[in-house]
Amino acid sequence: MFDYTPLYRSSVGFDRLFQMLDEAANVEPTTYPPYNIERLGDDDYRITIAIAGFGPQDVNIEAKGHTLTVTGKKADKQQAGEILHQGIAARGFERRFQLADHVEVKGAEMDNGLLHISLKREVPEAMKPRQIPIGSAPKLKSIDTTKAA
Repeated sequence: MFDYTPLYRSSVGFDRLFQMLDEAANVEPTTYPPYNIERLGDDDYRITIAIAGFGPQDVNIEAKGHTLTVTGKKADKQQAGEILHQGIAARGFERRFQLADHVEVKGAEMDNGLLHISLKREVPEAMKPRQIPIGSAPKLKSIDTTKAA
């Protein structure tokens, strides 16, 4: 456990970063279900999660603030026969992703046991870098002190 208090005094606007570091330290790593994060373009991303055996009705996707949460829970179904070996996981899961500023979820689709979540970074015009022109300072008029009033 780290104390980030001294860093709060010398930084502005990084409080969310320190909060994320605290949360990451308290989370136990999990590898289920496996996923990929891809960059499709400068501002386009895609998260692909392998969820074989889950249908759209079994999966919930929620974007709240800067957190994307994907949860899955299988409905209890009676098996027709006896399972001798179960290698396909059917347990529920919850996977969280921290989204950067201005990244929005654009949609999701399932294809062959893979869940694809499309993301796009849309920076507002006011936040984009802009060039500031450099002007010249106005010339000051000199006061003639030799003239008598």
